[in-house]
Order: sequence, then structure tokens, then C-alpha cells
Amino acid sequence: MRKNIKLTALAATATALALGLTACGSSSDPSSAQADGGKADESKPLVIAASPSPHADILNFVKDQLAAKEGLKLQVKEFTDYVLPNTATEQGQVDGNYFQHKPYLDDFNKKNGTHVVPVVNVHLEPLGLYSKKVKAIGDIKAGQTVAVPNDTTNEGRALQLLAANNLITLKEGVGTSAKLSDITDKKGLEFKELEAATVPRALNDVDAAVINGNYAIEASLTPAKDALLLEKAEGNPYANFLAVKDGRQNDPRIQKLAKLLNSDEVKKFIEDKYQGSVVPAFGAPTS
Repeated sequence: MRKNIKLTALAATATALALGLTACGSSSDPSSAQADGGKADESKPLVIAASPSPHADILNFVKDQLAAKEGLKLQVKEFTDYVLPNTATEQGQVDGNYFQHKPYLDDFNKKNGTHVVPVVNVHLEPLGLYSKKVKAIGDIKAGQTVAVPNDTTNEGRALQLLAANNLITLKEGVGTSAKLSDITDKKGLEFKELEAATVPRALNDVDAAVINGNYAIEASLTPAKDALLLEKAEGNPYANFLAVKDGRQNDPRIQKLAKLLNSDEVKKFIEDKYQGSVVPAFGAPTS
């Protein structure tokens, strides 16, 4: 979860988002979102920020098929980057978000002084290596270029995937915080760092690219079929979850949504729609 947007432009966009939502009298303004931790108004819609796919798809399934039975009014706001959903959640412009995993959130909170916390795990999107120029891992040779996400956690995740498959060698113990400078043997490969959302568009310009699962799906790639390499789901720490600003966890609307996102109906929806490219990963987030 990855920066082709200049920081100044990003700040301006975040400010515009905040002003726009407040000026429109949205139900997700700070008072209705209960950013101060007060009692939530259950009669108002629950506004959740989400990446378009699969997050918004899953939320819209809940909204259309399950929410009414629980008396939940759900509104889904789509975002195409990995910064604004947390900014909007922190500022009270939305009630929560669903787009990220724990290593990314921990890094974001640390760097930005935000207080966003996970509520419930929902799914995993295996990270994959893709190419339009080579057919197999063995075809990746010295001198070729591999694109990777440029944010801290997903770059480390991408490098670990490459190292696990002997395409590079990393320093001992770097874990998910690995960066390009931690590569001890590039085996002749060149690397191009890009904002995660733009990596799929670079496939024609590089020899291979490590792409986040949601962006692969948006680019009409099928991770389970098209990836040269794909993360294993078992024991994977990168489950995506519903998140809120700390203090909002007990909002009854959040609790209703958390229950629905871990329901048998959502499990079947994920399995049927994504055919292994996205997999259910229900339960409490790791601490």
C-alpha cells in the first residue's frame, strides 16, 4: 500500500478533500464522524474510504446485500492512493478505511503522527511479479530492469519476494523494512522505484514488475494466473483490514460492519469473485 504525486500536491489534495467534504455538509464531517471519541449517531451513514478493487467491491457487496439486515447505512468513498484514506480517517472526514495492511499502517502512523488502528482483518492480496516480456523466472537475466513499489513497507515486501526466489540477495535480518541499499547482490538487475498505483502502467517499459494485488486486479491482471511469482497466503502477515481512528473502535456501526466483513457471505463472495487472487483472512489483526 506506494510516490508519483509530489508532496506539495498531495498536501493540497488532502486539504481540498477536507474542505470539500465539510463545505458540502457531508455526513462524514468531524462532528458526525465523532473524531473526538464521543457517542456516534447510529442513524447516520457510516462512511468508509477504500481502494477501488477489491476493497470497494467487497464493501459494496456488504452495502447492497447485507447491511440493511443489520440496520447499517453504509457509504463507500473510493481513493486511488495510499495516503489520503488515512489522512481523511485521522481528520474525521470519513469514519474509517479499508485498504491497507499492518506493516504499512505502522509505518504511516510513525511517520505522520496519526492514530489509525486496525479493527478486523478481511482479506489478503498476494503480491506478485509480472512481466510482458518474459515467460518465466528463469528468463530474468542480468541487465534487465524490475519495477518495485517505492513506499517503505511494500518495497521491502517486494524485495523479500525476489530474495525468496533467488533473484537477489538481501542483508541478513532486514525483514519487511528492506530497501534497495540492503541488496547485497543484485545479480545484475536494475531497479526502478515507482508509486505503487503506477507500477502496472510501467509493465511495457520494464522487464518485470512487482505489483500489489489490488492494483494488479485493476489492471485486468489475474494474479493467480498471470504472476510469474506470487506470495504464499499461509502465514502471510499482510492481511488487509478495516481501520478507524483510535477511540472509534466501539462505534456500533463499526462493530456491525466488522461482523459483516467476516461473515460467511463475504467469504463466499471473495472466493467466487477472485478465484484465489484475493483470499479471505478473517479475524483479529496482529498486535
